[in-house]
Amino acid sequence: MSQEPAWIHPVVTDAQGRPLDVMELRGLTVDVIVGVYNRERVKPQPLRLDVALFLDARQAAVGGRLANTVHYGRLAGELRFLLDACRFELLESAAEAVCRYLLAPPTDAAPHAPLYAATVRVTKPEALTGWAIPSLQVHRTAEEMVYRAEAKPFGHVDVIHEGATYGVYRLRVEPGGGIPPRADGHTEGMELVLGAGMLLEGQPVGRGMAFNGPGVFGHRYDNPTATEQTVLGVYRPRLVLLDGGGAGELTPVGAGTLYYLPE
Repeated sequence: MSQEPAWIHPVVTDAQGRPLDVMELRGLTVDVIVGVYNRERVKPQPLRLDVALFLDARQAAVGGRLANTVHYGRLAGELRFLLDACRFELLESAAEAVCRYLLAPPTDAAPHAPLYAATVRVTKPEALTGWAIPSLQVHRTAEEMVYRAEAKPFGHVDVIHEGATYGVYRLRVEPGGGIPPRADGHTEGMELVLGAGMLLEGQPVGRGMAFNGPGVFGHRYDNPTATEQTVLGVYRPRLVLLDGGGAGELTPVGAGTLYYLPE
């Protein structure tokens, strides 16, 4: 039972029929809330994530630039964040949300090589107390993904995935823009700063810092840089994509959690 299960994913080719390169990130295990039963909604349990990314690595091999490949260190932190924040009911929801996040077009704050497809496997090693190990593996292509985006006063909001009780969004803040404190009826949220140079309530906030709890809606972000910056947010209930709602009351910022490894 302790032996690692076989990891098999399809061969994906480019437009010329050449097999694409595959980058794997395996064994990412996080203690999270996952499941539909009452005991699973209150007590964290391990969830293991394995992903395979299909891309063309030739340009990165020649140029040596991270923007031409995938920064797997930062990606691991972003996936940990999603597992922590979403509190999935089903393995199916977790796999779909991860696929949709992986295959979303890159942003200026988090550039990477185009991804043509992704294989994702999620495993609950302790769900059946040793009787068996349930897992789910899915494969998705970028061409089948459709993402909704809405213009906002600060820039744009990308709808990455919406589950039954939560939503995953990218808040893209244009140069000189800012996200004011919000009062839009949400009860809980978690936000991860993906880019460098953002200000949180006037103070610099590091790339990979995350903030959670009801207080995130009382935070103000500003982008003083010349590049669009991105905040990855998970909110419950789903984000209401309307310009209304008004400004909320400014609340103190906690210490936050760093999801990226030091570079």
